Amino acid sequence: MEERNLSISNDSEKQALLIFTDGGARGNPGPAAIGFIIKDNYGEVLVELGKFIGRATNNVAEYQAVIEALTWLKNNYQRKELSNYQINFFLDSNLVVNQLNGRFKIKDAKLKNLIIKVRCLEKEINGKIFYHFIPRQKNHHADFLVNQTLDKQNLSRRH
Repeated sequence: MEERNLSISNDSEKQALLIFTDGGARGNPGPAAIGFIIKDNYGEVLVELGKFIGRATNNVAEYQAVIEALTWLKNNYQRKELSNYQINFFLDSNLVVNQLNGRFKIKDAKLKNLIIKVRCLEKEINGKIFYHFIPRQKNHHADFLVNQTLDKQNLSRRH
């Protein structure tokens, strides 16, 4: 797991967070990883993280990326502070975005459990959270973190 933290400003003008998440598996299911980047509304990177999550499907990895980002927010911000933020998630999975926004039903039991975790974290954070679909090429940084993590995991297995 790699994490790079930059200072979190208490500047009251910074009222938005931009969170780019991605999850992927090599094979479906297969070895999987997540990546996320959190930026303030000025584009300053507050944190970036890539993490290996074991064997999973692509959809499970996408949800796990959102969960990891929400968990990071919960652990690094005060609840009162986050209630003043508009938190915008950007994902390149149209399915997951539509499920998180309540437009698509969730049939898979594993995904149902993951969305329950998401909803619980949303309540704990108490911010205004929005989920947006973006094309894969606009999510290249999070995608890079996923692939970098999977490449490192694969190398560590060879030694």
